[in-house]
Amino acid sequence: MTTRVLLVDDEELIRAGLRAIIDVEPDLEVVGEAADGVEVLPLVNKLEPDVVLMDVRMPTVDGIQATRHILDRAAEPPKIIVVTTFENDDYVYDALIAGASGFLLKRARPAEIVRAIRVVVAGDSLLFPAAIRMLAANRGDARRPGLREAGLTEREEEVLRLMATGLSNVEISEQLFVGIQTVKTHVGNILAKLHARDRTQAVITAYESGFVTPG
Repeated sequence: MTTRVLLVDDEELIRAGLRAIIDVEPDLEVVGEAADGVEVLPLVNKLEPDVVLMDVRMPTVDGIQATRHILDRAAEPPKIIVVTTFENDDYVYDALIAGASGFLLKRARPAEIVRAIRVVVAGDSLLFPAAIRMLAANRGDARRPGLREAGLTEREEEVLRLMATGLSNVEISEQLFVGIQTVKTHVGNILAKLHARDRTQAVITAYESGFVTPG
């Protein structure tokens, strides 16, 4: 099955480079391009991409606003990966809070870009957990109340902590000596109880609540 990708960046050269990297992969296809966040929602509804590579800084509508628009208004929202120049950019963390599944640096190697797309589509592991942990540490003043009201079981809490380290479902199942389907069930329950769209959202909530400590 081919993964459909939409490129959003105000620099044509960046879009051309990403297209060249993606289109040579047999399971990936660039289905469209946009130069500003204001163009994204209509294209998402028209082209139905699986993944959007979203520049975080654009002149009219930035990647944070565009991410919110997609997730709030698109009939079938795609996964969103924000693309940035600096990994410690506050814009990146705000985009993750808004609902992006992860981020990429513009200097990332072609193999990292391809892997990132495949990771967010699979949805069973966290994209660049160390960098997300660092961003959470830098935003330690934005802590939310604890997760006690979410009603996670002890096992679900254990799975959430392992998710925050970046382990995939398979790796969690091996560490806890349980079946992969059991892990998937726990992850699904965690996302539902935390009202999280995906693993990234769940892990961000865990960091901001102080349930998991960055570092």
